[in-house]
Amino acid sequence: MALPPAPFPAARFRRMRSSAALRGLMRETTLTVDDLIWPVFVMEGEDTATPIPSMPDVARLTVDRVVQAAGEAASLGIPAICLFPYIEPSLKTPGCELAWDPGNLSNRATRAIKAAVPEIAVMTDVALDPYNANGHDGIVRDGVIVNDETVEALVRMALAQADAGADILGPSDMMDGRIGAMRSALEAAGHENVTILSYAAKYASAFYGPFRDAVGASGALKGDKKTYQMDPGNTDEALRLIARDLAEGADMVMVKPGLPYLDICRRVKDRFGVPTYAYQVSGEYAMIRGAADNGWVDGDKVMMESLIAFKRAGCDGILTYFAPAAARALRAGG
Repeated sequence: MALPPAPFPAARFRRMRSSAALRGLMRETTLTVDDLIWPVFVMEGEDTATPIPSMPDVARLTVDRVVQAAGEAASLGIPAICLFPYIEPSLKTPGCELAWDPGNLSNRATRAIKAAVPEIAVMTDVALDPYNANGHDGIVRDGVIVNDETVEALVRMALAQADAGADILGPSDMMDGRIGAMRSALEAAGHENVTILSYAAKYASAFYGPFRDAVGASGALKGDKKTYQMDPGNTDEALRLIARDLAEGADMVMVKPGLPYLDICRRVKDRFGVPTYAYQVSGEYAMIRGAADNGWVDGDKVMMESLIAFKRAGCDGILTYFAPAAARALRAGG
């Protein structure tokens, strides 16, 4: 146990705050570019970027533009990029068959990135909502999101993504048993080095709204996702989910959303001591950018303060739409 400080004036805490050099020497938590994963949205077409109104400075990119983004990320030192596809509504089906098509948009983008920028890690999203006519992360039968049939579909999807060259699979569906099923299938298929970053504690949150706009799931969604995503009031349940996913073969675990759930991040890191990540989701990004764009806060400073909060809470890394801006700020000594 730490000893109490000497009484004032022998102990003056302001001494170590009196210069930038001294503040740096005693800083307990630091953020580096190695902590960042950049989520990007990919769409069909050529040489096009379509802005997302609810996410300022974020756009859907065609595959060639995504390859350029991956190159930008690598030049900034960002270690990983995460792909989310925008699927045209006419291609969505109740059975989500396009999700495991080797030639689907996400898999083509993965192959293109790995061919052009092999040093960057490609993370993919394993969930059916971009491909689902019902907008859900799982297959819907008679109004019910069915678990086991969905897991079978997710395994096919995961194998197709691994075949395409994905380095990190991100199962974000919250179906029971999917990590164990994916891990067994990956091992059997010779993909023993493909890692799984499980969205193990994913809450049924209102902060996802802009993301659903970005992937075109908002209009398709029928009902809500509360039968498979977590209740925001629960914390012990998150620990049980983390323990289960680790036991089934997850290499890393994620808490989503981020800032409203920093207490969960801290509990996870303290309990398990495993690689722990958080997703600073679209609604968090939109709030900071909205306030900054209105002149209510200093956007760059709030961006960096929000990211260091994840590290302070025990996270080893953050998925954030701020990744390029944060990398540039870190390079400039921000």
